[in-house]
Amino acid sequence: MEMSLPREAWRAPLVALLLAVGLSAVWMLRGWHDLAALRLPDTDDMVRLQQARDWLGGQGFADLAQHRLGPPPGLEMHWSRLPDLVPAALILLLTPLLGSHGAELVAVIVSPALLFLAVLLLIGSIARRLGAPVITATLVAALAYPATSLFLPGRIDHHALQMVLLLLLVRALLGTGTLGAGIVAALAITASLSIGLETLPLLAVGGAALVLLWVADAPGSRVRLLGFGIALPLALAGASVLLRTSGWPVSACDGFTGLFWRAAQAASLILPALALFDLSAPRSPRARLLATVLVGAAALAAVLLLAPQCLHPYGAVDPLLARLWLAGVGEAQPLFGTTPANAVAYAGLAMIGFAATLVIALKRRETGWWVVAALILAALAITCFQLRGAYAAALLVAPALTVTIATARARGTLVLAAAWIVSTGILYPIAGTALFPPKPEPGANCTAPESLANLAALPPGHLLAPLDIGAYALAATPHHVLAAPYHRNNRGNRAMTDFFLGQPTQSEAIARAWGIDYVAFCDGDLDRFARVAPHGLAEQLRAGAVPDWLVPVNPDSAAPRIYRLASRH
Repeated sequence: MEMSLPREAWRAPLVALLLAVGLSAVWMLRGWHDLAALRLPDTDDMVRLQQARDWLGGQGFADLAQHRLGPPPGLEMHWSRLPDLVPAALILLLTPLLGSHGAELVAVIVSPALLFLAVLLLIGSIARRLGAPVITATLVAALAYPATSLFLPGRIDHHALQMVLLLLLVRALLGTGTLGAGIVAALAITASLSIGLETLPLLAVGGAALVLLWVADAPGSRVRLLGFGIALPLALAGASVLLRTSGWPVSACDGFTGLFWRAAQAASLILPALALFDLSAPRSPRARLLATVLVGAAALAAVLLLAPQCLHPYGAVDPLLARLWLAGVGEAQPLFGTTPANAVAYAGLAMIGFAATLVIALKRRETGWWVVAALILAALAITCFQLRGAYAAALLVAPALTVTIATARARGTLVLAAAWIVSTGILYPIAGTALFPPKPEPGANCTAPESLANLAALPPGHLLAPLDIGAYALAATPHHVLAAPYHRNNRGNRAMTDFFLGQPTQSEAIARAWGIDYVAFCDGDLDRFARVAPHGLAEQLRAGAVPDWLVPVNPDSAAPRIYRLASRH
């Protein structure tokens, strides 16, 4: 349904550009202290920057191992090279002009801003297809927390790119189907899966929607399914050749691995079978549905047979690490297991927006609105188990909230103001904090630029530190890091954990066995270890009882507290 005025053909993209540039500039100025020192917002952003540096420094395109992380010869990351392309290209082009630091600084600012612009343009296009006001939808999406947090300067990890690819898929599902739309959907799914599996449930819902549109014989659905069915197996096969990494043989279903890819390719073969099913002679919707159920069951059986590990992607994580670390990862927490303030911040906009989408879908009875409602519902279901599902939901509700605002405009100023308030995503974290004030976090910041500079000033060596410090130190210092928040690093992470949980003599033995030169931590990092082992090294360090084999490198008041291992007598 097309309701936009012709002048919006240029106005809407201009508004998207102004919003992307303006908000990125505001965010950049707000975080300039950290950003200027290349202290990026998240641990994954830091390691992504280091990954780009390694590649530009001569590490092979397919070699995604972090050779200074974990046990020698390093840790095979569960990532692909695709998200590195834009940041690395910017660094390569700008280094001769700005130097390495300046080029990296520009790259980590511009890369998320470009993806933010792409998201706003896609939301505008989706709104146009649904008959929602385009410019208002663009503005609502620009303020849609928590999705906006993915596009802050420095956020060069892969989640923002996954949002762009998901919206490309949604755009391909709307309106009259075409062969090109099916091909775009296939390429978007392939690219997203090659980046990571976080959005796999949403991609599956999108793929299922495309097939169900064919079952219902929606306009253009046959040719769209044909394009999708032919392109997806070919795209998966192509990605397995072009983007194959050194971690391809890892027997896990946690990312871009051969195990997962074989299962995905097997499942994708159902699509050309369905597309060819009624190519020569149109079938009834009942026959299409029966065919879908049969080949879908066969595909599911093939996936479970080829990759049973996909039922438990993180099943190989050490149980102690899963309890002490993985269960506490912010975006991986369940909605009803996080703090009330966090729950309001993450799910508030999505819940209101889903209700609005459902009302509009029931009223208009248009297929596109039902497709979007199904994806929002899936994203909310994911949010109940992992908060990261709210990123997609916050973006997908923008068209419905826009229609709500347009409807409220005719009902008076107060109603319009209320519609804008509930549609403005950045207000939800403010409301959550006001309703449920968080407890202040005591202690120094161990990953502040000044803290990382203290570590970087030391001669290169092997560093043992809690997980988050490890990830930042990997990119900000020359040290080899034993532990960082990556689930494949079982040995290194468990050794670090045992070090802080153990008795001093046991901890010294661990440090000597791993060739550790430096130990670093902030007092707040020791709390979780002290709770598990109240008489272990962490509790003793917190109480100021430092064993004689740890020699202070900096004053106790500095952050982080750094010690070197004393030489054996």
